[in-house]
Amino acid sequence: MAANPGTELSSLNFGNMIGGPLCAVIEAQTQAARATADFIKTVGFDQDNKPVYVEFKYPKEVAPYQPAVEAHVASVTVTSQGTGYESAPTVTFSAGSGETAAQGRAVVEDGKVVRIELTDGGSYSSAPTVTLSAPTSTGGTQATATVGFATRKDAVDAKFQDMKIEVPLLTMLPIPFIRVEEATIDFNAKINSIETQSESSDLAIGGNLEVKQRWPGGSAKLNVSCSYKKTTASGSNVERTYSMHIFVKASQDEMPAGMEKLLGVLEGAMRSTPVGEVK
Repeated sequence: MAANPGTELSSLNFGNMIGGPLCAVIEAQTQAARATADFIKTVGFDQDNKPVYVEFKYPKEVAPYQPAVEAHVASVTVTSQGTGYESAPTVTFSAGSGETAAQGRAVVEDGKVVRIELTDGGSYSSAPTVTLSAPTSTGGTQATATVGFATRKDAVDAKFQDMKIEVPLLTMLPIPFIRVEEATIDFNAKINSIETQSESSDLAIGGNLEVKQRWPGGSAKLNVSCSYKKTTASGSNVERTYSMHIFVKASQDEMPAGMEKLLGVLEGAMRSTPVGEVK
């Protein structure tokens, strides 16, 4: 008799077959959460529940490098504004051999030189002089000015202070927050039912005739044999094939709000202190 697929499937314990993998996924998520908690406790804190710190030393610049500054004109002061200027006079700075003359421009208001704006301080070995051209109008007076001179300054090396910084170890490491994002269970059942039946028959007939003739009379003898054979065979074969595929996708989950707050507190606990003298 051929198998009934419905009966075959109803005999399967789908609760265990599907529920088992689901329970395994839940257990895996539980173990991942415990592993995260153990990681935080064992790596981030010592036996006294105090944060574990990592110490680093580094040089901190406390005074920047100052390049050398050549002697130059730092400012120009008008000592006499003059009169009768219809346009800005020419400003001329003296310069010796190997020196670069400074550059500036005069600002005139109401015929008088009120200030001189320095555009280039030049390069000098000693203080120069500055001359303003005379006014072009008749009766005007020539303005005068003096320079503010800045002497040469040698380069000053940067100064460093050795610093020691203590950083909570937990703020430097990626904390594992593994979450089972997706679980897919594929169950396939294949049932093949094959029913076979065969029938064969065999009929055999045999005869023998014997005649004897004698005169004036005679006799005859007839022998006949017959056989019949019929064979019938039937059967059934059921093949069952089951397969299950489980796909689990896990990913790094977002950091819980409590952990973010804890890391914020630990970041605020970073300590930086000077070590030794300024070099």
